[in-house]
Amino acid sequence: MNEKKNILRRGISLFFRLIKVYILPLFPFFQRILLPASSRWHRRIFCLLRNKFTWIPSEYDRWLKHQSTKKKVDQLPAPMSLQPLISVIMPVYNVRPEWLRAAVDSVRKQSYGNWELCIADDCSTDQALKCLLREIAEQDERIRVRFLEQNIGIAGASNAALAIAHGQFVGLLDNDDELADCALWEVVQVINRQPNIDFIYSDEDKITEKGKRYAPFFKPDFAPDTLRSYNYICHFTVIRQDVLTAAGGFRQDYDGSQDYDLFLRVTERTKRIAHIPKILYHWRSVAGSVGRDGTAKMYAYESAKKALADHLQRQGHKAEVEDGLFLGSYHLKYHIEKQPEVAIIIPSRDKVSLLRQCIDSIISKTTYPRFSIWIVDNNSREKKTFSYYEELKVNDRVRLIRYEKKFNFSSLNNFAVRRIRSDYLLFLNNDTEVVTPEWLEELLGPGQRSDVGAVGCLLCYGNDTVQHGGVIVGIGGVAGHAHKHFFCSENGYFGRLKVVQNLSAVTAACMLVRKSLFDQVGGFTEELSHAFNDVDLCLKMREKGYLIVYTPFARLYHHESISRGFENSSGKRERFVRELRYMKDRWHDVLQQGDPYYNPNLTLMREDFSLKINTITSHVEK
Repeated sequence: MNEKKNILRRGISLFFRLIKVYILPLFPFFQRILLPASSRWHRRIFCLLRNKFTWIPSEYDRWLKHQSTKKKVDQLPAPMSLQPLISVIMPVYNVRPEWLRAAVDSVRKQSYGNWELCIADDCSTDQALKCLLREIAEQDERIRVRFLEQNIGIAGASNAALAIAHGQFVGLLDNDDELADCALWEVVQVINRQPNIDFIYSDEDKITEKGKRYAPFFKPDFAPDTLRSYNYICHFTVIRQDVLTAAGGFRQDYDGSQDYDLFLRVTERTKRIAHIPKILYHWRSVAGSVGRDGTAKMYAYESAKKALADHLQRQGHKAEVEDGLFLGSYHLKYHIEKQPEVAIIIPSRDKVSLLRQCIDSIISKTTYPRFSIWIVDNNSREKKTFSYYEELKVNDRVRLIRYEKKFNFSSLNNFAVRRIRSDYLLFLNNDTEVVTPEWLEELLGPGQRSDVGAVGCLLCYGNDTVQHGGVIVGIGGVAGHAHKHFFCSENGYFGRLKVVQNLSAVTAACMLVRKSLFDQVGGFTEELSHAFNDVDLCLKMREKGYLIVYTPFARLYHHESISRGFENSSGKRERFVRELRYMKDRWHDVLQQGDPYYNPNLTLMREDFSLKINTITSHVEK
């Protein structure tokens, strides 16, 4: 009997071992191959599976496993020539002792040794915690603790910690979070490469009470419009002390968003900002923390809006700060100065039902008063097209231009622009349909700023999935659309589908550009007759220092490729290859350096912000 039980037990053990060794490793295959990224259901299906069956490995688990095979931080190269003192400041208030100990130990384990830890206890009521703080200070002479006589809040406690800091740079650490072992070493690496750097931030993830890491946030490089939409910088942040002091330190009226307020003020003072695309900070996710529940400190969002309003006033931008499309995001409603005229340029050839739908939606829904519509007819042949043109003659907003050469998107639009005198140009496909009535105001808002080159919108397919949420340079070899095939109702990767942000390019299926700047950069490149002409235009603007902006608050439907067809003939394929080669030659350096608004730890094979598993650039400390 016992022998039979042992056989059964070994059989069951072998069964689960087979699942672990042979079945689970195939899970990513089923996720990525059998359910392609273009499927609008696959993200939800597998998210539900992982929530139900926690033993299913996540993409991040695979990423970390791959990472563990890479070089450890104890094999770092020789010391750098610049080794500044870095003061890590930590406000403390009634934190659980084990989390405080973990936070302090993460500093003591740093592979870079020239640091000091400056702790300000904000009059904690837990006497055992105060004893622990005294014990910690006695264990390492680099740790100093200041006990405040009254509770003054996190901003005041941070200033108290800053007051005892002597370092040239200041790093911010919460009392229950952890730094990666290599965090300070990575920061000093940047300082050695860029000695004049003032502001440094890194990627981050979350860590559970049991120490499991999850929810990695791989961030873009510094993007001012993105920062105005939400505090994507967050952790780990290191600031040159004299810049931090000149900015005024932490302000107590902004508790809960005191770091966001500080980042806005510091980035107003300096553009010497660096992003380390490596996870150097682990944000503790425990009951009652913002890391687990965004509603835990609702007052923080009011503080953030107040900080943004102050920032806009200091920068001379006239705008109202509203809540964004999800908690913790914000929407700036810019005042439109002088109500400039917008010329809407629509190339078209027959397909009159599409054009009629497009024109009707513009005229019936648009709330902005000053616009004109310029239809650029490219060799239409159908009688019903010309009948529709006759109908439009009664509307003095609509003009008709005839372009009688072979279709060339760039040449056609350049031809139209030369005949237009409006201050702003809006390039629009004839297979689009307006959804949001204030779409022109939302595009003009950031578009009227002198530092902005082009503004694009959220384009959705007819089934309410994303066609365009901005353009990422490098995807697929040259460029791809961010969040393609996500549901339009989704927030996207860390909310990026639903916030105004800076990107490298937006599509000319709906793109607002200042006419003077369009002329300055030479308009669309006419060698690019069909593909990449919009990406090329945006990159020419960025080359001159202008920002490209995407906004989800202007939303249209886009019935893509209905009017022109797909690249399915040998001639079309040859043309595409030729234009692909042009982009790779013209923008070789940009493609080599990578898109600054897209993290190098994310894949270039898909448009879904999934992780790049095969090439890992980050260090791991555990």
